[in-house]
Amino acid sequence: MKKWKCTICNYIHEGEEPPAKCPVCRAPASKFVLIEHSPDEAGALKIKELEKQIAEQKLIVEANKSKAVKMYEVLQRFLVKQHAHPISVHFPNGVLPLAVILFVLSLILKSEILLTVGFANIFFVMLTLPFVLFTGYTEWFKKYNRAMTPLFQIKIIAAIVTTTTCVFNVLWYIIDPCVLSSSLSWLFILLNIAMLGSAGVAGHLGGKLVFKD
Repeated sequence: MKKWKCTICNYIHEGEEPPAKCPVCRAPASKFVLIEHSPDEAGALKIKELEKQIAEQKLIVEANKSKAVKMYEVLQRFLVKQHAHPISVHFPNGVLPLAVILFVLSLILKSEILLTVGFANIFFVMLTLPFVLFTGYTEWFKKYNRAMTPLFQIKIIAAIVTTTTCVFNVLWYIIDPCVLSSSLSWLFILLNIAMLGSAGVAGHLGGKLVFKD
């Protein structure tokens, strides 16, 4: 049952419609306001309110998404403009040859110190690879429109091989710090050479893109 309140004298009337006139102050029906809804109407109002809140939340989420997308696009443009990928690849390309040389010397000289230093180098490379890969993807996406020519296909494969072998070699050393003293030392060295070779291929193709030759 609905309840109506007279705004003149505060008389409360119960019914589906307000009275034609207030029995107390004789105010017309237009002076009555609804103060209580029926259960069905109250439920409908709650549903509408929830729908309104959900719609508002969706608008907030979409606005935040738009901001995040815009910020991401600004970051991408900045990285491409500042040549972040050609700069960042110097870390793995410069450090990996040293790491492999240290591993080979450690195997020949039976030096634990050289092995530890070599591991420190490839561990450093592993830490830099996520940024290198991200900047590479960004440049490929923004500057080269995700082209899938043979050059880019080989470069992507080389990057995957470099990353995979680097992570594998780091984990192998962590599990077995005496890897170069084991019977599988030759495999460890071969994997590191493969890592170096794939990094060299990726770097060479990247150089062709930068220097246009």
